Amino acid sequence: MKDKKNINEEEPNFNENSKNEQLEAFRSSDNEDKPMTTNQGLKMSEDEFSLKAGERGPTIMDDFHFREKMTHFDNERIPERVVHARGFAAHGEFEVYESMKPYTKAKFLQDPNVKTPVFVRFSTVVGFRGSKDTARDVRGFATKFYTEEGNYDLVANNFPVFFMQDAIKFPDLVHAIKPEPDNEIPQATAAHDTFWDWVSQNQETAHMIMWLMSDRAIPRSFRMMEGFGVNTFRFVNEEGKAHFVKFHWKPVLGVHSLAWEEAEIVGGADPDFNRRDLWDNLNLGNNAEFELGVQIIEEKDEFKFDFDILDATKLWPEEDVPVRIIGKMTLNRNVDNFFAETEQVAFHPANIVPGIDFSNDPLLQGRLFSYLDTQILRFGSPNHHEVPINRPVCPFFNNQRDGFMRQTVNKGNVAHHRNALANSSPYTVSEEEGGFAHYQEKVDGHKIRARSDSFKDHFSQAKLFWNSMSAPEKQHIIDAFRFEVGKVKSKDVRQRIVDMFSNVDVDMTAAFAKTIGSTPPSSGGSNVKKHSPALSQANTTKSAMTRKVAIIVAEGYDGQKVEAMIDALSAAGAEPRIISDVLGPITGNNDSQVEAKHTFQTDASVAFDAVYVDGGQTADAWFDRGASKFMKQAFEHFKPIAASNEGLNWLKNLNLPDSLGVVEANNDTDFVQPFIDAIAAHRFWERKMV
Repeated sequence: MKDKKNINEEEPNFNENSKNEQLEAFRSSDNEDKPMTTNQGLKMSEDEFSLKAGERGPTIMDDFHFREKMTHFDNERIPERVVHARGFAAHGEFEVYESMKPYTKAKFLQDPNVKTPVFVRFSTVVGFRGSKDTARDVRGFATKFYTEEGNYDLVANNFPVFFMQDAIKFPDLVHAIKPEPDNEIPQATAAHDTFWDWVSQNQETAHMIMWLMSDRAIPRSFRMMEGFGVNTFRFVNEEGKAHFVKFHWKPVLGVHSLAWEEAEIVGGADPDFNRRDLWDNLNLGNNAEFELGVQIIEEKDEFKFDFDILDATKLWPEEDVPVRIIGKMTLNRNVDNFFAETEQVAFHPANIVPGIDFSNDPLLQGRLFSYLDTQILRFGSPNHHEVPINRPVCPFFNNQRDGFMRQTVNKGNVAHHRNALANSSPYTVSEEEGGFAHYQEKVDGHKIRARSDSFKDHFSQAKLFWNSMSAPEKQHIIDAFRFEVGKVKSKDVRQRIVDMFSNVDVDMTAAFAKTIGSTPPSSGGSNVKKHSPALSQANTTKSAMTRKVAIIVAEGYDGQKVEAMIDALSAAGAEPRIISDVLGPITGNNDSQVEAKHTFQTDASVAFDAVYVDGGQTADAWFDRGASKFMKQAFEHFKPIAASNEGLNWLKNLNLPDSLGVVEANNDTDFVQPFIDAIAAHRFWERKMV
């Protein structure tokens, strides 16, 4: 028998490469130049024809190769997630900026010199796996930290609040927002009767709906959206002192969105728009970076605010509880196999480490049960933690055995605790030795199905959100209500929504009520005057980094101007892309050459963030064959446009010159830098349409 000291000494040390090494051990070697074998290693001489009784005879039962190949194919899928079915993921690392020891004993938040491997899955919520990326929807932002103390899962969304306060309502929400059960229509949208009926009967969802109707619901990129832990957690330090905490992911590139019409076009032209953006940028070396921020409240201040800090339909305004930036996550590597990694990764909010604990947030309490239950059904086994992408980097020992998908081969005849046959191994360890111990919160109360009165204000923060929006953002919210509620067939439901949101803002509600056949409110509205600048995307970081810029040229283009533009865009971190009437090399007037990898038939302007048009000697011949529509569509989606040479004539033909965000190269003035500045601004919402 081994004593405790010897067992501990045999445990491998944690290091930043351990997860990559572990995954490498499970990867199959490259198939190139290898003989084909069965899964048992038997080399095969034929893989095109089944074994038959004669050339035109029936396939016979002893064709074991056909049976293995077909059986594996028939079982290659697992049930998709009920929500968050459509996702995309990447590998990376996290490093803390400074020790958080005063607040938490979590080791991965202590040493700035330690890089913790992470795996992040972004997702839409409502749509099936085959739906589009650009639907108006909440986005999942789930991060798995492979720490030396075990896996920690921060299962977040791109909104800081949720639809409900108590998890018991979650099945009703999903049943209501999913396609209606009689015809399974519509897909990946909330614009139908059952969802808005549920909203009208559950007014606690008002704040969340304001976020859902906003630009936040149609992110430009996974790399350009915030992530929020939503629920209230606890930090616990070595002395046992606790603080309430909320988690934030802040994208280094800022928070940016698609225009609504643009999102609809993109969803048809490229349903994989957001996942392709992440995949392509990581392959180009454009790492996706997010800073981790925390909001911390002392336990003595739990009841200090005009909202309940355990209410998941409420945020903690950053002006009242500042976000402290404590570290950065860098996503730097795409997955090698979508199914093995992205589809099989399993997240669970109860996967925590010492130093992080739960609050009594009733939504969180329900999540602690639901996630594990869901993953077991999806995998058909409690052993999904042994799948390589889910496997901790630290060793794990317990008396759990057997079950479908079991990979660990446990030796010995002992699988019970406590025991004398194996010296009580595996044994528990004290909190001082790293053992997890729940925070000792005193709880005293009657068993009751009820909710605290402090949860009853459903409209103040919805009005706070409205107050915080810029004028264009407010108009987009009104337009979203017009579309979403306008799709509802029931007049009664539409009117109930109008009546409900009149408690937020009368002018806002009257603006969409007029277009959906409902009676506008004449009074009501919240009297909240407060606003939070942090909630508006108008105040976000703005940069030209990684923006895709379409450069339209034809034979004989101005080589000097185009080369200068390409060099400047590349220096600013933007991604210039040549587009023309045909694919292939195009020669400029100075014998320079560029290659068009995009045409007006293969790519619409919605795939780009900005447009520069120089033209060329042959450009006018195909202006009406796609270029005019390309430019006009970019203009209508408020994007920056630059023009030189023939491009200037095209601006005049389309009545686009002298418009906000349109940069013209006149009299050889510098137009490159103003265009780059315009790209950084992202959109020109105040632009007047022609």
